[in-house]
Amino acid sequence: MTDLQPAGPPLALTARVPAVDPARLVAELVPPPHFASASFESYVPDAAHGSQAAAVARLRGAAQTIGRPAASSWWKKRRAQPEAVYLDGGFGVGKTHLLAALAHAVTAAGQRAAFGTFVEYTNLVGALGFRQTVDALAAYRLVCIDEFELDDPGDTVLMSRLLRELADHGVALAATSNTLPGSLGEGRFAADDFLREIQALAARFDVLRVDGDDYRHRSVEHGEALPDDVVQAVAAGRDGATLDDFGALLDHLATVHPSKYGALLDGVSLVGLTGVHAVRKQDVALRLVVLVDRLYDRDVPVLLGGGGTDELFSEEMRRGGYRKKYYRALSRLGALASEGAALAAAAQVRPAPGA
Repeated sequence: MTDLQPAGPPLALTARVPAVDPARLVAELVPPPHFASASFESYVPDAAHGSQAAAVARLRGAAQTIGRPAASSWWKKRRAQPEAVYLDGGFGVGKTHLLAALAHAVTAAGQRAAFGTFVEYTNLVGALGFRQTVDALAAYRLVCIDEFELDDPGDTVLMSRLLRELADHGVALAATSNTLPGSLGEGRFAADDFLREIQALAARFDVLRVDGDDYRHRSVEHGEALPDDVVQAVAAGRDGATLDDFGALLDHLATVHPSKYGALLDGVSLVGLTGVHAVRKQDVALRLVVLVDRLYDRDVPVLLGGGGTDELFSEEMRRGGYRKKYYRALSRLGALASEGAALAAAAQVRPAPGA
């Protein structure tokens, strides 16, 4: 064990104000580093849930269809009904892995595939404008939308219009959604609010159920929060690590557009947060959710000081309209925090006397 003797001040996310060219937003529509090697072969279906193997088989077929050369005639391409699949299931059952595997398979077949979250596509529309976004995405053979959300009616209408136009251009579509574990039998895709907003587009999707348990809870031991001084010492001793007070970071996120949160993490190998506490305001909590998603995409371990994930989001938030976002964030942040705790243990850092 070594005493806490920080080698020097680490970087701070609060000191970063990234500027992102809209062209970068398009160029980065690829499976994130966490799923850079995702394939159908590396997805191991749970024998207890046959829907997982069935989803793999269906997506393999979709990859073969989408991967074929496009019709030479614009009219034939427009008249053809493009593939449209929708993965519906609980948290951590591997839907994003399967979506990324589909994108990789289509790319390997020589076709272009775009991959992004629902939020990233809405941010792209905000940066480029609707028509330019359609033009940019129509050049792809497949557009993958991870974590399709029904939380914001305005965004849902925007995305339904975008997907309808892409489908009319012959672009294949694939999407995932999150269903709360207690709502797996409710058929979220058929929810009335979704059908109202997406109208005829809903009928184009082949809905694939992916049942199962959250693999992050099955395979990861979620450690308790670390003492703040341990967080500080570990962050100070690692190249590319950042160290921020949790409250100060939340304030800083309000000054950075969520589309730039990925750029905020450029070159970051570890994020250390001290004084982690419950988030009481929903707008603040939702910005934190986006940051957690970008951290998870990039496999960036997190050191959580203060209260850790315990009561990070209130029970009211976890039961409200944005509940699926909060549960996803807790699942992902818990996994990243476990990785951070393992790094701290490997560094053999011990708290200062009296800590």
